[in-house]
Amino acid sequence: MTGNGNIPLITILDTTLRDGEQAPGCGMNPQEKVAVARRLEKLGVDVIEAGFPASSPGDRESVKTIAGVIKDSVVAALCRAREADIDAAREALAGAAGSPRLHIFLATSPIHMEYKLKMTPEQVLEQTAASVRYAKKFCDDVQFSAEDASRSDPDFVCRVFAAAIGAGARTVNVPDTVGYAMPDEFGGRIRYILEHTPGMEKARLAAHCHDDLGLAVANSLAAIQNGARQIECTVNGIGERAGNAALEEIVMGLRVRKDFFGFDTRVDAARLYGASRLVTQVTGVKVQPNKAIVGDNAFAHEAGIHQHGVQTNRATYEIMTPESVGIARNQIVLGKHSGRHAFEERLREIGLGVEGDALESVFAAFKDLADKKKLVSDRDIEALVMDASAPVPETWKLDHWAVSTGSTLGATGAIRLVHRESGLRKEVSLGDGPIDAIFQAINAIIGKEPELELYEIGAITGGSASQGETMVKIALAGRVWNGRAVSTDIVESSVRAYLAAVNAMEWDLAREA
Repeated sequence: MTGNGNIPLITILDTTLRDGEQAPGCGMNPQEKVAVARRLEKLGVDVIEAGFPASSPGDRESVKTIAGVIKDSVVAALCRAREADIDAAREALAGAAGSPRLHIFLATSPIHMEYKLKMTPEQVLEQTAASVRYAKKFCDDVQFSAEDASRSDPDFVCRVFAAAIGAGARTVNVPDTVGYAMPDEFGGRIRYILEHTPGMEKARLAAHCHDDLGLAVANSLAAIQNGARQIECTVNGIGERAGNAALEEIVMGLRVRKDFFGFDTRVDAARLYGASRLVTQVTGVKVQPNKAIVGDNAFAHEAGIHQHGVQTNRATYEIMTPESVGIARNQIVLGKHSGRHAFEERLREIGLGVEGDALESVFAAFKDLADKKKLVSDRDIEALVMDASAPVPETWKLDHWAVSTGSTLGATGAIRLVHRESGLRKEVSLGDGPIDAIFQAINAIIGKEPELELYEIGAITGGSASQGETMVKIALAGRVWNGRAVSTDIVESSVRAYLAAVNAMEWDLAREA
C-alpha cells in the first residue's frame, strides 16, 4: 500500500472502541461508539476494532451496529481462540456494509500458558491453527495475535505465527501486552520474527504496544523500523492500565519525520484534534495539557525567547503547525449576525459533519448562544455539536431547576423533571452546596442513589461569558456511566450533565431488565 509520491503506507488499526473503551472510566454508550466510529472512518483509519462481541450482549450489538454503517474502513471484532467467540464475532459482522475482519488472540508467554490458559505449548499451537481455520470459513480477512508476545520465547512465537499463517491468517500481531519491552529489544524481536517465521511473506506483521513504562509509541515506531507494517493504537492513547500507543503521535511521528522513517499513513492529520476532542467528550477522560500533538499546551509558547523566535519564524520552535493537526489559529469568527451559510461553512472547515435534524438543532443552539456571547469560538461550536449528537433516549427530561445558597444559609435545590411515561415529577432537597442539593433532588425523583465518581467543570474558552462544560461519572452496582453538557450557566450545565449520565444508566438498566 503506497500513498502520494509512492511512499509506502503503514496500516493503522484503531482499537479505541475495544481496548480503549474497556479501560476503567472510558465506557461509551452505543450511540457514542457509533459517533466515534464515524469520526475514525472520516479520519482515514484503515481498520476499526469495534469491540469484543462475546464479552457481552451490549458489545455484540455495538459491533453489529458499527459494522452496518462503516464502509470505508475495515471493521474488526475481537475473539478468543474459541469457536463460540468466533461465532459471536461473525454474527456481529454478518451485515457489514464494508469489509469485516475476525481478530483472534491466544497467549503465548510461559506465565500466561501455565497460569491463565493451563495449556501446553503444543496445545497452544493446535488451538491457534484450529481457530484460524474455523474463522477462515466465514471471513477471508483473519488476524491472529500472540498475547504477551514480548515475554514469549521468540522461536515459539515464530512457530505459532507459522501455524496461524498456514491456516489462513492474513495478519499476525506482536503485542507488548504489559508494556514490558524496550524499543531496541522490541524492534529486534520484530526483525527476528520476520526473518524466522515460515510463510511470513504471505502475511502482514503488526504491533500492539501498551504504555506501562511510557514506551508504547517508541516501541511502535521501532517496530515499523524493523518491518512491522500495521500498528495498533488508540485516540489519546486510552486503554487498559497506562493505555496504548497514541494514534495521533504515531501518525505525526511518521509524517513529520518522513525523511527518517520513509513511511506515512492515509490518516487525515487535520482531523486529529477533532477526533481527540470527541473521544475526550464521550469518555470524560481529558488529556493532560502537555500531551503531544493534541494537548492544550502543544503549540503554546510562554518563555520570552520562544515567543520571539516564533514571531520571527514559527519553524524555530514548531516542527509542525497547529493547522496540520486541525487546530485553527483564529478560532473566534462567528457572532449573532452570522447566518446559516457561514455557520455550515465553519462546520465543514473544522471537520464537523452535521446534517438534517441535527443541523437544525445545532444551528438553533448556536443562535441562542450567540445572543448570550459576543463571539462564538470553534470550541463553542464543537461543544454544541457534541451536545446534540446521538444522545441516549431521555427517560427523564429537564423541565425546571432552581437553587438557593449563601454563606450563612444551607443550600437548597429544586428540580422538576418529566418522565417519558409517567409525566411530571418534582422534588426539593438540602445539600452541602447547590450542586449537591440539586443532585440529591434528582436522586429522590429517580429513586436511585448512584455514587458520583467524577464531577469536573471548566470553561470552554476564556472570558466571563464562556460556556461551562461539565463532565460527570456516576456508578451503581459496579457499573459506570458518563454524562456531559454545556451551558453559559454552570449550574444548568451540571444539571444537564448529571441527567445525561442518569439517562444512560436508566437506558442500560431497562435494556437488561
